[in-house]
Amino acid sequence: MNQKKLSTYIWEQRFPYLLAVMSMVIGVSLDLISPQLTKRIIDEVIVGGQLHKLNYLLAGILIVGIGRFFFQYIKEYTFDITGMKIAAKMRHHLFDHIQSLSADFFDRTNTGELMARLKDDIDRICDGLTFVGMLLLEVIVHTSIVLFFMYRLDARLAVIPTVAMIIAATIAITMERRLDNVYEAISEETAALNTIAEENLAGVRTVKAFAREKHEIKKFLSHNKKYYDLNMRQSKIFVTYYPYLSFITKLLPLIILMAGGYLTMRGELTLGSLGAFVEYSMNIVWPMEMLGWLTNSFSAAMASNRKLNKIYEEKPSIVEKENPVLLDKVHGSIEFSHVSFSKLDPGATVPYEILKDISFSVGEGKSLGIMGATGAGKSSIIHLLQRFYDTTEGSVSIDHVNVKDLSLRQLRSNISLVMQDVFLFSDTITENVKLGKRERIDSLAVIRASRDAQAADFIERMDKQYDTVIGERGVGLSGGQKQRISIARALSKKNPILVLDDSTSALDMETEQMIQDTLRRLEHTTKIIIAHRISSVMHADEIIVLENGSIKERGTHETLMAAKGLYYQTYAAQYQANEQERGDSCAL
Repeated sequence: MNQKKLSTYIWEQRFPYLLAVMSMVIGVSLDLISPQLTKRIIDEVIVGGQLHKLNYLLAGILIVGIGRFFFQYIKEYTFDITGMKIAAKMRHHLFDHIQSLSADFFDRTNTGELMARLKDDIDRICDGLTFVGMLLLEVIVHTSIVLFFMYRLDARLAVIPTVAMIIAATIAITMERRLDNVYEAISEETAALNTIAEENLAGVRTVKAFAREKHEIKKFLSHNKKYYDLNMRQSKIFVTYYPYLSFITKLLPLIILMAGGYLTMRGELTLGSLGAFVEYSMNIVWPMEMLGWLTNSFSAAMASNRKLNKIYEEKPSIVEKENPVLLDKVHGSIEFSHVSFSKLDPGATVPYEILKDISFSVGEGKSLGIMGATGAGKSSIIHLLQRFYDTTEGSVSIDHVNVKDLSLRQLRSNISLVMQDVFLFSDTITENVKLGKRERIDSLAVIRASRDAQAADFIERMDKQYDTVIGERGVGLSGGQKQRISIARALSKKNPILVLDDSTSALDMETEQMIQDTLRRLEHTTKIIIAHRISSVMHADEIIVLENGSIKERGTHETLMAAKGLYYQTYAAQYQANEQERGDSCAL
């Protein structure tokens, strides 16, 4: 999604904004005609004794009031509706842009920061485009019309409010400049607070399990204190300058009355003109009083807009070609050719090597098992296959086509992935299983996939069965239940490539074996199985063992056992442990 300037959004809504501004000008003009009618009542009716004009002048005041009400309503309604439409579009475009960014952006960006941009910052901009922006425009229009009428009445007296406005504007600009940096800092701290709150709420069970409540509260309070201090700093700046604005607004009518009274006594100004001038001076007071608050709010909106622009400056590092290859049908053969992969951690200056010279191929319908210690690079192979990242050296191909040449949509939609970190949405079980191909998967396919994943038993014991709404991230389900729903989600797609990233680690041996039987029946599906358990990979057509990002061993279960290397040692350790557990059970 290309970045759109704020002015572009406003230009797209130029006609509603034009209607709102015209309504404002008419409404303000009508409001400021009232002192002219007051002047005529004083000069012509009270002083001149022309009582027959009183009814017409009073009717004029009534008509002005009704007209002002009508046009002010149109102004308020149009500004609010238009501003909210722009905010909704901005939020939509920002979310689209964030979704377009690559995995490395999310590696270095906190969720809380993105939430702050999508919600708080766009809300501030919305305020700037609706209530605050409307009042700023009204202050300009109102002040211009008041000064026009004042100069028409008496140019000498009009100099006084003009000077007052210049002084007030200078104070407001000075305050805005000092507030600018404060709002930048407040926006950053809002993101930090959101991140900490989101992490703690998402991981509340872990916090409680390790009795870390006090530590987490202390961490939250530390950032809360910074947020409080920044807001206090903002308030101190505001209260430092606002009294000067307030003093000017209170002093102005008094000076006008004294100077105008002097001119009236000298016969240089009529009593009605003095009354109108005093009324105008009272009318010009509220823009001065609002100037400080409006400057404050407008600064916050501009700071938020700059934060959004920083996200728009981020570009996806993974970009498909302008004319990508579109395969008629994806068969599912996979080849890694001399693949190396390095990654730059946030804050680091030198990338570290994760994979080094990895080569293997998996034919259509065949299976590959991948084993290795934690951090050996197993999951990185999957990330490269799905092109979440690009290789540093070498190539990854599907059906003999480099994944860099394929459409990202076709590539990823033909791979069913069961991730190590299971993520389930707060929705029904059916919707979680259908994820990604909602329109193509019917209820029967959901049930079949759930049975193949050994999930049907516990699902069908629930009150609402497949219509049961599971909690956020699968809260309320055991680790094994979440894994089985995730496997059902992958099986239901019937994609040519199936990847299981340590996806049976929470299952008992019997359930895992039944799922392995299901996988062996998928004759035309290419399978990559990443696991720590020997039982998960032992039936694969080929097994590779990774160590420190390189392939240390490869072969079938039988050849690797005969080699007596890492694979054999892992087998011995796991099955000796199982034998020990069975022995202990028998002894009990």
